[in-house]
Amino acid sequence: MGVSTSRPDKGVACVTADFPPVNALPVQGWYDLADALRAAGRDPEVRCVVLAAEGRGFNAGVDIKEMQRDGGHTALLGANRGCAQAFAAVYECEVPVVAAVHGFCLGGGIGLVGNADAIVASEDAVFGLPELDRGALGAATHLARLVPQHLMRALYYTSRTASAAELHAHGSVWKVVPAAALRAAALELAAEIARKDGELIRLAKAAINGIDPVDVRRSYRFEQGFTFEANLSGVADRIRDTFGKETRA
Repeated sequence: MGVSTSRPDKGVACVTADFPPVNALPVQGWYDLADALRAAGRDPEVRCVVLAAEGRGFNAGVDIKEMQRDGGHTALLGANRGCAQAFAAVYECEVPVVAAVHGFCLGGGIGLVGNADAIVASEDAVFGLPELDRGALGAATHLARLVPQHLMRALYYTSRTASAAELHAHGSVWKVVPAAALRAAALELAAEIARKDGELIRLAKAAINGIDPVDVRRSYRFEQGFTFEANLSGVADRIRDTFGKETRA
């Protein structure tokens, strides 16, 4: 359980998150993920990183129950900062990052894959931001990198999800494969990237980031300010207190 790093192929590091039961990461988990991604990118032997997860889904966002147990704002501030660090670690990783997505990719998961360089997804993968149903805001910055602007807004306002096939049609998912073939497909793409010159691939990553039209770090932190405002106003607690109770009769 936690974050681990393996070396499945020459030039490839695989950073894997495993936080049962649904990969809703606690505050420390986001920092651990950021540290692992940065360490992998700094390794001169690594030319591509695969970001993967074990369990039922890729990522379910932050651990809402951790926030509910906190009577103040410590957990919220920790999650805000931890998510910002993890998302930035994907984007700023010195080498390309390939996200291998299965099952649900929600909330913070969108922040991770939206900042990745490429996405390989299983047929059962779904992507979405249920933030408005969780008393939060954020990661629209990253969803906007996956789907067109008006679709992003509709998905955000409704908390609906988009399938891997839909994102593939929009060009943001590289390949959609059966669940059993996901890891192999992600590693295949990573190995192809890793065959490039290590110094040149780092220059390419820096160059591509440098021409991005949106400063993803600043844009996301701007969004997070509204999450904190929602908490100060009390609306976040009111909505968050219904978490896990929606289906109870």
